[in-house]
Amino acid sequence: MIKNFDIIIVGGGAAGFFTAINIAEKNPKLKIAILERGKEVLSKVRVSGGGRCNVTHACFEPNELVKFYPRGEKELRGPFHQFCSGDTIEWFEKHGVELKIEEDGRMFPVSNSSQTIIDCFLKATEKLGIKVLTGQSVQSIFKKENHWKIDTQSDNFAAEKLVMATGSNPKIWEMLQEHGHAIVSPVPSLFTFNIKDSRIKELPGVAAQVTVNVKDTKLESTGPLLITHWGMSGPAILKLSAWGARILHDKNYQFTIFVNWLNDVDFEDAEKILKDLKQEHAKKAVSKKSPFDFPNRLWESLVLASGIDSETKWADLSKNQLQNLTSQLTKAEFKVNGKSTFKEEFVTAGGIDLKEINFKTMESKIHENLYFAGEIVNIDAITGGFNFQNAWTSGFILAQNI
Repeated sequence: MIKNFDIIIVGGGAAGFFTAINIAEKNPKLKIAILERGKEVLSKVRVSGGGRCNVTHACFEPNELVKFYPRGEKELRGPFHQFCSGDTIEWFEKHGVELKIEEDGRMFPVSNSSQTIIDCFLKATEKLGIKVLTGQSVQSIFKKENHWKIDTQSDNFAAEKLVMATGSNPKIWEMLQEHGHAIVSPVPSLFTFNIKDSRIKELPGVAAQVTVNVKDTKLESTGPLLITHWGMSGPAILKLSAWGARILHDKNYQFTIFVNWLNDVDFEDAEKILKDLKQEHAKKAVSKKSPFDFPNRLWESLVLASGIDSETKWADLSKNQLQNLTSQLTKAEFKVNGKSTFKEEFVTAGGIDLKEINFKTMESKIHENLYFAGEIVNIDAITGGFNFQNAWTSGFILAQNI
């Protein structure tokens, strides 16, 4: 027996729920179902932001907000003018969830628990009469006259409009490919770098404000870098991994980076600073105290790596040693050998080709009454609440249009 609905949303995650709720609030007469393949809905929301759910980011200017999206910057400009982070805050407040801003701009529920967001969504779907069906793994989708037919392992559904909000699901991408959509093949984004190097081996937990470049590319990033047991992490590295997702994948995650531990001070200026220090601190041991704004342990390690032993005084530094130290400070070379997933927030670059979507409506340009929300399309962002903002914005626009 075929179960008929006006709208079927495939995917019981953030984008799917937000879309369903917004459609139902604008038109309560519509019969809406969410199909989720797992036993539980909103599982990614539960673990996001370390279980606190990083709902959005306190960046309220659409033209600034788009800069956090390595893929989707151009396409999201219009949508963000319709529904931006400020609208997200207002929407959640209206639904009984107050958000707070942290120092780095990330926004969380005041309760500090992702359960608050989950409860908010479940309460709203129940109140609006939206059917939430779990254990519904979609096996096929096809269009018959002016209806979509959706077959799952256990049931057959039909709907006039179909919303795909399945995130990075290769099986669904394949089905959409069969319906003529082009898929940009997925590669990991947001990952940390595996580096084995004596200079950082004993320094896990040490952080510094740096500039990082990938050798033989235009990839560059600035921000905090964190030394870990397996190599390097922190915003500077994660940003680089997001912007370089395709390039670094093509290099099979074997590449060289240059780290400027002095961030924006170049070789010439650093050399001048060191020469001045040589005059000022002539009788002091070079390795004893970091003259820069980063931890002594890191300074000591870079001094030793420059061929300067722990007893050498500033006055005794040779020209060669001084230049070595300048190089270690401003363009230290590290070999990256592989990557590690950043926490549990596995993000991929890839998905439905952006040229095939109308961003005024989130409707497919290939099939009428087929819509997309969230990460199923080739849009992804750096860490900080931006991927969720894309889910809310695309869901809202789609709902407005339907």
